[in-house]
Amino acid sequence: MPLRRWIVALTVFTTVAMTAGCGDGGKSAADPVEVGVLVITMFDPETEPWLQRESLPITVDVPTAYKPVHCNADGLCVAETGQGKSNAAATMMALLDSPKLDFTKAHFLTVGTAGAPPDQVTLGSATWARWVVDFDLGNHLVPAEAPSLPHGYRPVESYNTAAYRLNDKLVDTAFGLTEHATLADSPEAAAERALFGQPDRKPSVTKCDTMTGDDWFSGKELSDTARHIMGVRTNGQGSYCTTQMEDNATAAVLDRHGYLDRYLTLRTVSNFDQPYPGQTVLDHLEQQSAGFRLSLDNGYTLGRTVVDYLLKNPYQPAR
Repeated sequence: MPLRRWIVALTVFTTVAMTAGCGDGGKSAADPVEVGVLVITMFDPETEPWLQRESLPITVDVPTAYKPVHCNADGLCVAETGQGKSNAAATMMALLDSPKLDFTKAHFLTVGTAGAPPDQVTLGSATWARWVVDFDLGNHLVPAEAPSLPHGYRPVESYNTAAYRLNDKLVDTAFGLTEHATLADSPEAAAERALFGQPDRKPSVTKCDTMTGDDWFSGKELSDTARHIMGVRTNGQGSYCTTQMEDNATAAVLDRHGYLDRYLTLRTVSNFDQPYPGQTVLDHLEQQSAGFRLSLDNGYTLGRTVVDYLLKNPYQPAR
């Protein structure tokens, strides 16, 4: 090909390529996605309501993250981290360090299921945490062999990740937006509540605190241990009401990136953390709780309300 024709062809090709690489607002495919709210889920059933009910056409593959991130042009992104603290920490670190995502004005919202003590909340209820506390860290001893230690627990040290106090103003805002919401319920959940002495209790929205542990426990004694650890780690300020497996890991990564004050965790009650009177702990663990589907529906409903608000009120970095 003569040199002049080759140059013309190259110019045309380059122009077409540049045009194809520019989408909405003239942004190229190499530009990072500007995240307004990152919704954080842990496993497929928690993620599905967002993928099914939202239009999230932008897929962002981040190396070492658990799964691709799904986003839209409004700034809503949904990321599934995987279950447990290790998966959550690995995925969050990958996302926050990725050049493909811009978190300059982002808020972060965990929307997930949780267990709960029946004397605090009930199936289908939604909780906004003020404190996120780690169940695992410290010495866990056989109580009978360490009678001087309540519940056989000794905190040892903080590890810098044992307890996080979230942004009170942000938590209060989320609670205020959702406290009067109508929550899904079912006859099956009502029947299960009755076994726990809650025949007339209905799902509600509350502010209380969440316990993170890789150990999925069952039983009143362990529930009481969680309550005790919550008090120890928060100097009596925290009120244990949900148990889950990821939030301290998520909070730790956000804290190290300077984003902790933008973080909310919404945990909806899928099951109780102990069996009903007369039920064995093994039967309790094998039971499919009637609260599971409710917790997924209510998590999405309340989460979406807060997402709407946060997208309209993005984080404003200090100048």
